[in-house]
Amino acid sequence: MILTKQYRCIHSSSCQCTKGHLSEDVIFLVFQQLNWNPKLVATLSCVCKWFDDLAKRVLWKEFCRARAPKMMLDLQSSGSHSVDGNWRALGKLLIYCSGCSKGGLFNSIHIPGHFVYRTRFSRTSGKSFLLPQCRTDVLYVSDPCEHLYQGEEGDVGFFRGIFKSFSMSKVRKMLIKRRAQLHPTEVCPYCKAKLWSMLQAKMIPQSASCRLGAYEDCVEYYVCLNGHVLGVCTLLPLSDSEEASELE
Repeated sequence: MILTKQYRCIHSSSCQCTKGHLSEDVIFLVFQQLNWNPKLVATLSCVCKWFDDLAKRVLWKEFCRARAPKMMLDLQSSGSHSVDGNWRALGKLLIYCSGCSKGGLFNSIHIPGHFVYRTRFSRTSGKSFLLPQCRTDVLYVSDPCEHLYQGEEGDVGFFRGIFKSFSMSKVRKMLIKRRAQLHPTEVCPYCKAKLWSMLQAKMIPQSASCRLGAYEDCVEYYVCLNGHVLGVCTLLPLSDSEEASELE
C-alpha cells in the first residue's frame, strides 16, 4: 500500500509530531470508514494543533452531516458553509446532555453531564419554544433527556437546541430590545459563549411546557450568543403529560 506523502506540523514548535502527518485526504478516508466516530475524532484533536485544526474544519462537520443530514442542510441553506459557534460545538450539542451543577445555571440540583446515544431534534417542536411574533425563526429542539426520581425536584428533563442564523433572528432582536442581561458567570457548555436567560426576558411561551410534557412554571432555558439552547424542566407524571399533549 502506497501512503500519501507526510506533512510536517507547522502549527506549534512544541508539537511532538516531528515525523510529519498523513495528508488530510487520507485521514478523511480513514474516518469515513469509521463512520465519523465522535470519540475518535475527539481523541485525534488532542494529539496536536494540526489534528485539532483538521477536526474543527473537516471531521466534526462530516460527523454532523452524517448524524443529522436534513437538519444540517437546513442550517446551511442560507448560503453559509459554516454554522454559528463552529462544527465542534454543534457536534457536541448533538450527542451531549450538559446536565447541571448546584450553584450553576439551574442552581437547585446537581446532575452530571453525559453523552447520549441518539437524540431526535425537531424543527416543529422548536416553534413551541418561541413567542408568536418570533415563530418565523427556525429553532431545532431535542426531546427532553429524562433524569427520573431527583428527590424534591421530581422527574427532571434537560433539552437542547440550535437556532438557524441566530444573529439575524427575531429572538435575538427582541432580547436586545428588552435589554436582557447576559449571565454574569456561566457560559454555554458547547461553545463557551455568554448566555441570555429566556425566563428572565419573559420569552418562554406556555406552549413550551405542553410540548415537553412539563409543569408550566417549571421550564427554564438559555440561549447563547451563537444560538445554542439549553434548558431544564420538571416533567409531569406520564398520565398528566399525555393530557397536556392532547391540550396542545
